[in-house]
Amino acid sequence: MDESLSFAESFDDPRITAQFCRRLPDSSGDLVLVGVVHDHPASIARVERVLKRIEPATIALELPPIAMPLYRVYGRKGDADDPTPPRFGGEMSAAIRAAPDAASVGIDAPNWSFFRRLVTKLVADRVSPATARRVLSSVGDATRDALTYRVAATLTHATSMTVIPSDSVEYDVDHEDSPDRQAAHERAHVAGVQALLGSVDTDGTTLAYRDDTRERCMIDRLEEVHSEPGTAVAVVGVDHLDRLAAALAE
Repeated sequence: MDESLSFAESFDDPRITAQFCRRLPDSSGDLVLVGVVHDHPASIARVERVLKRIEPATIALELPPIAMPLYRVYGRKGDADDPTPPRFGGEMSAAIRAAPDAASVGIDAPNWSFFRRLVTKLVADRVSPATARRVLSSVGDATRDALTYRVAATLTHATSMTVIPSDSVEYDVDHEDSPDRQAAHERAHVAGVQALLGSVDTDGTTLAYRDDTRERCMIDRLEEVHSEPGTAVAVVGVDHLDRLAAALAE
């Protein structure tokens, strides 16, 4: 039986399926990829259940390293056995809370590896100055967002208030709904988004340059994590899941 299918079926939970989970075995320790929809109750529950079962040595999160301190604050508020998800940070802070003894690392851009790869690709492709400006402007926006998380983490540590740098996404379903309803809503949401993205040609666009480079950097970082002893779990957007799994399985 396929490793990912067998792994997902072992949970007997409609929110944990091979569509959202990939298990990559290795003699030094498995790497489990968990695909998520940002802030969705089904994704949060999936992350919590997988991590509590596996108890990994490392959790790798689709977050910039500079944002990790804030999410660690969010994840460490409350008890790991509390059935209510963390108030802030969605599935990422839920992952940190569900695996309090695991090392947590951010694998997303912006970081120096990302900037080097992006500039190298732009030069190699001989893109027009206009395209280069749009790509770099987009990266600048992402960098400012990441710095906002760092400032928010500093303020949260230094004061009695909890700083929220961005609003959470709300859905027509919550953590109190049944697992079946959560799973059905999430699958419908993913199908709708994928249909929309599939109708848009993004080749050569600002989004393609940025996201292709992000994924390559995430693959490199996950290869490093996977090479270390012990089981690791990576929590990534479901739209990245297939490409990351295919590259890491090679």
